[in-house]
Amino acid sequence: MPNITIIVDFLLMGFSEQREFQILHFMVFLMMYLAILIGNLLLIILVVVNNQLQTPMYFFLVNLAIVDLGSTSVTIPRSIATALMNARRISYSECVAQMFFFLFFMSSDIFLLTAMAYDRYVAICHPLHYMSMMQWRSCFQMAGAAWMLGFLNAAMHAGTLFSLPFCSKVIHQFFCEIPHLMKISCFDPKFSEIRVLLFSSLLGVVCFMLIIMSYVKIFKTVLSMSSVASRQKAFSTCIPHLLVVCLLLGTGIFSYFIPNSGSSYNWDEVFAVIYSVIPPMMNPVIYSMRNKDIKTALWKLFNQRITNQNTKLC
Repeated sequence: MPNITIIVDFLLMGFSEQREFQILHFMVFLMMYLAILIGNLLLIILVVVNNQLQTPMYFFLVNLAIVDLGSTSVTIPRSIATALMNARRISYSECVAQMFFFLFFMSSDIFLLTAMAYDRYVAICHPLHYMSMMQWRSCFQMAGAAWMLGFLNAAMHAGTLFSLPFCSKVIHQFFCEIPHLMKISCFDPKFSEIRVLLFSSLLGVVCFMLIIMSYVKIFKTVLSMSSVASRQKAFSTCIPHLLVVCLLLGTGIFSYFIPNSGSSYNWDEVFAVIYSVIPPMMNPVIYSMRNKDIKTALWKLFNQRITNQNTKLC
């Protein structure tokens, strides 16, 4: 029989036990988290205060920004505190909440990216029917479905995984991640993984196929355009979007399946950083700051604040 013990807390081992690497961990994660906060909060503020940006595309971008803020806020601050104070202990309930909310936001992220790919498909392939096909009711329904599916996926994982007994409390990761929790469960990890990840894998494959199909049709439409400038503009917008999706899903798959093949924990942690931290940091730049409308709204906001300050001084 396995050595089943009653677990009341876990130990997050992080990247290294050496103090120099812990300080480096703290500084790098702090800078990345500040970049995520500034970029995504700025995007949300710009869309809220500017009526010209209140369109379906920016509605989905605001939802994506909220998801990115949520997914990083449940992992990075705790990891920063762990590196700074060397406080590795995390309670059982906190680990459950962290895993649930992280998976909730990450699942919603993938579903929102699928909705955004469809929005871009309609805008480029059917521009004359865009307003009729992307009405606000449809946008709210797609966003609501993304949040609901994310919640159901996270609830299924949390309920299944934390119903298992654990034989160890040591998690070789900087947050409570599913593959590493499976590693310390007292049951066959392969059997548990198949039970827990089958539904999520199916959803991920469906979302990825829908995104690929949308962009294949988009690229076909773009290649048929007579204007070279229009083709370059469309490609410069769509290709970075597709790269972010591939980065998120590709590294996520590696992070969830490579640990069972005996790879080192350092690689697991690197993949976890790539899929959980890098996309939320890149999304505001790729989806927003390269956009002419966002730049115009940002310039207007800064000019308005400078004007108000000058008026107060006068």
